[in-house]
Amino acid sequence: MSKPKVIVTRKWPEEAEAKLQEHFDVVLNKDDKPMSADELQDALRNADALCPTVTDKVTAEVLSADPLRAKIISNFGVGFNNIDTNAARERGLIVTNTPEVLTDCTADIAMTLLLMAARRAGEGERHVRNKEWTGWRPTHMLSTKVTGKTLGLIGFGRIAQAMAHKAHFGFGMKIIFHDPFPPSKEVINRFGATQCDSPEAVLEQADFVSLHCPGGEKTRHLLNAERLKKMQSHAILVNSARGDVIDEQALVKALKDGTIAAAGLDVFENEPQVTEDLLTMENAVILPHLGSATTETRVAMGLRVFGNLKAHFDGKVIPDRVV
Repeated sequence: MSKPKVIVTRKWPEEAEAKLQEHFDVVLNKDDKPMSADELQDALRNADALCPTVTDKVTAEVLSADPLRAKIISNFGVGFNNIDTNAARERGLIVTNTPEVLTDCTADIAMTLLLMAARRAGEGERHVRNKEWTGWRPTHMLSTKVTGKTLGLIGFGRIAQAMAHKAHFGFGMKIIFHDPFPPSKEVINRFGATQCDSPEAVLEQADFVSLHCPGGEKTRHLLNAERLKKMQSHAILVNSARGDVIDEQALVKALKDGTIAAAGLDVFENEPQVTEDLLTMENAVILPHLGSATTETRVAMGLRVFGNLKAHFDGKVIPDRVV
């Protein structure tokens, strides 16, 4: 019996690719070049499964491929707003993601951004590298203390809870949050967290605001000009979730005019393109979408994709099915 054919859209860690090759007829992307919409359509026509990443736009047009051979789209990422899930459902396609395995590392990056923005770490490193540093002095590059401050979380799922753990137990931070689907009282009480009725209530009280909500139309520009104005002028905004959650032009204006003090960003509205103004702003810390970028996590994500595919082709319950 022939093995199911699986097409992988980007290069994965070797251990994860090898696991796929043990069980499936796998087409790998050895050059790691992004696939075009036409190539994604061809993959759906010619394989039993497609394994895209969060940067592959699996749109309704892509999903209109005919004839459609693929039965499952197993996404390499916890987010799946890169896939038109309604169109996938209409075509009878199963969609899966990779939750849980990237929680800690993404929370680590969010905390890194918070600390870098608060303590002007990126600016300070550039200062030294550019040979501009003339020595220690009492008023040089004064910044903001983190310990004991209030951290506001928009969204309180796994990653936000992991950040709350680091912030509360590591830095003695007070935790407040808003989530339309909050966790149990037991989870909330674990961090001594305070639940807020709206994003605005979080924004008005927090010294640091970290975004942990999914992307997509429902949350697009959740942080717009109006909501940014609700933040305190000394507050710092962190985004390790999805770029389209923030209106990037409104953020640039808020950073320029002092509406907020600084921002730490790992994701961007039109990545890999970044709004030009952000590239030159000293009060913006910017990273190239590194949230899950550890070897351990990326291997675990690949193995999670494998587990979903194996369950599908074995006729078993798929653990991470979202459609």
